[in-house]
Amino acid sequence: MDINAQIAEELGVKKGQVDAAVGLIDEGCTIPFIARYRKEATGALNDEVLRELFDRLTYLRNLEERKETVLASIEEQGKLTEELKAQILAAQTQVALEDIYRPYRPKRRTRATIAKEKGLEPLAELIKLQALTAPLMEEAAKFVDPEKEVNSPEDALAGAKDILAEAISDTADYRTRIREMTMASGRILSTAKDPETESVYEMYYDFDEALSKMAGHRTLAVNRGEKEKLLTVKLNSPEEDILRYLEKQLITAPEAETAGVLRETIADAYERLIAPAIEREIRNDLTEKAEDGAIKVFGKNLEQLLMQPPIAGQVVLGWDPAFRTGCKLAVVDATGKVLDTTVIYPTAPQNKVEESKAVVKKLISKYHISLISLGNGTASRESEQVIVDLLKEIPVPVQYVIVNEAGASVYSASKLATEEFPNFDVGQRSAASMARRLQDPLAELVKIDPKSIGVGQYQHDMNQKKLSDALGGVVEDCVNRVGVDLNTASASLLEYISGISKVIAKNIVVYREENGRFTSRSQLLKVAKLGPKAYEQSAGFMRIQGGKNPLDATGVHPESYKATEALLEKLGYTLDDVASRKVVGISKKISDYKKLAEELGVGELTLQDIVKELEKPARDPREDMPKPILRSDVLELKDLTPGMILKGTVRNVIDFGAFVDIGVHQDGLVHISEICDHFIKHPLEAVSVGDIVEVKVLSVDLKKERIQLSMKTGTNQVKKPAGTGHPKNGGKGGERNKGPKKEKGLDLSGLKNFMRK
Repeated sequence: MDINAQIAEELGVKKGQVDAAVGLIDEGCTIPFIARYRKEATGALNDEVLRELFDRLTYLRNLEERKETVLASIEEQGKLTEELKAQILAAQTQVALEDIYRPYRPKRRTRATIAKEKGLEPLAELIKLQALTAPLMEEAAKFVDPEKEVNSPEDALAGAKDILAEAISDTADYRTRIREMTMASGRILSTAKDPETESVYEMYYDFDEALSKMAGHRTLAVNRGEKEKLLTVKLNSPEEDILRYLEKQLITAPEAETAGVLRETIADAYERLIAPAIEREIRNDLTEKAEDGAIKVFGKNLEQLLMQPPIAGQVVLGWDPAFRTGCKLAVVDATGKVLDTTVIYPTAPQNKVEESKAVVKKLISKYHISLISLGNGTASRESEQVIVDLLKEIPVPVQYVIVNEAGASVYSASKLATEEFPNFDVGQRSAASMARRLQDPLAELVKIDPKSIGVGQYQHDMNQKKLSDALGGVVEDCVNRVGVDLNTASASLLEYISGISKVIAKNIVVYREENGRFTSRSQLLKVAKLGPKAYEQSAGFMRIQGGKNPLDATGVHPESYKATEALLEKLGYTLDDVASRKVVGISKKISDYKKLAEELGVGELTLQDIVKELEKPARDPREDMPKPILRSDVLELKDLTPGMILKGTVRNVIDFGAFVDIGVHQDGLVHISEICDHFIKHPLEAVSVGDIVEVKVLSVDLKKERIQLSMKTGTNQVKKPAGTGHPKNGGKGGERNKGPKKEKGLDLSGLKNFMRK
């Protein structure tokens, strides 16, 4: 198999691009490095395509390795023919390969192997040939041998049927066809073990769906319900059609005495051997595809969450809400340094509201706090009400943001948090994390296992290695896309940089602590265990502000410094102009990129990237992402009424819709059918985590705390409730838009009255 050619065909790219990418991967280059600094080689394949390429490369190489093992095993048995070898080499999937190998795979003792040991294989062959001249039982009587525990003709016939049943089951073509028939016409059925039990799986208590239409999230839900012993799940296959197919393949003499035996054998082979195996395979396949889909959605959500824009230049009060143990507070300055921590008890059972307000007012006054970052966990609603009342009582403008706490408890109890805040308890660490999540989401969230961040579905039920690898790749891509400040980045952030391991990341921090600030990228080569290869892979993603060479603060790779300096000289600029950001509009001075790239000895794509970096040095790609909603008032679930128009933040996107935070501590669900006026296959086509959207309340279930929302453009035609402070976002009568209305920017309209009851 030409693996590279197959990958090129699957991905719809040129084989030369795949050849180059595979060569770079085999050299030890990372995906972020290849995507950013080897565009000429790969034809500018992006990180998403490169990761897909890497996954397929790994799968197909494993497949080729398995083929070699299978060929060696069959050859050792002396059963390898040229035809069989060709079949094995032509197999495109692991499933197809294992189907071919099944008859030759060393087996544990089965009913068929025991029958073969008793010498019954010739009888099985006679039945299969369907050319008996004597009565069948007479032939079977010839194989009676009490010493081999074949005590009667019936025993002999039963053993022969076992041999035939296993042979039928092991035939690759039959299995392939039966699998296809089952997928085309089979159905998944689930029923409740106890219909009286209330659970989240009630919609699956009497569930029946075609396999071909089984959605990924339903597969995962059914699996979990079965695992929790609330559901009984089975696969209903087109059994009659399958038996007829097998009979047509095997019975050549329908009137012969052997035909009846073969029919019984076929039924036994299917019911006992084939059907259970096919059901396992199909359900495993459905699960694997559902997991892959869920991982892809989780990865996209995680990317959006990590790429949320930082809120820079503000002193933030992190607020970790709680009841009995009190609310933990942490004041964090604009650089992320913790200035103060304390505990207040404004919630039950203490209810020291006024005393708590006094403490917070003093902190606001002392540290000039302008923003409060409130976690959305237990006691968040009660804490929010205290904050809102407090903000009305102070003369200075302070706003608050609800921050998703997912993973905070995991981080605050981790070894990393203990090393970072050795003198803090878990509550103080969590409060500090709440503040820092707002100041720089990426830098803070990389400290948490991606699975614990809470923007996926059924993540605890799926293949954990596959999930970790995929999410780790997402974090790596995000960190390298943004880049890191070499003099402030934590080891947790540095370890995601291309070419940097956990050990090297810690060594960088140790070197920084022992030798002071890095003044040039080349100093990285002095860090223990960071050799030339790691330097090549990582240097371009490291940033040094105020260093010896202004290019160290940009995304220009050191290997391109000479070409960059030559470019600057040619266009009449100096490195000092780069430092003072005076290199603007140079792209307009270049009429022929191809010619200039040849003169400078770099690729055309590399030259274009250099020009972009010089015009906007170290530009943060997160600037394009929507800023979080800042609030100064509170809304409660009981205040919601159908028809209300509100603004909210998309917190999670799943297969069947999106969850939107509208400020009532219970995210509302926008079902996929309510996202757009036109049909979409998946919510990610229209919305992403972090989007600021306008929604209409469809229904509210106070008992179950469920909110149904709509994002259809009809939302803009509904009158907003009095006093909500929400602009109508320019609704235009009955005009149909292409999708939901999203805002890409900081929502500062009506802040004082925002979300007012």
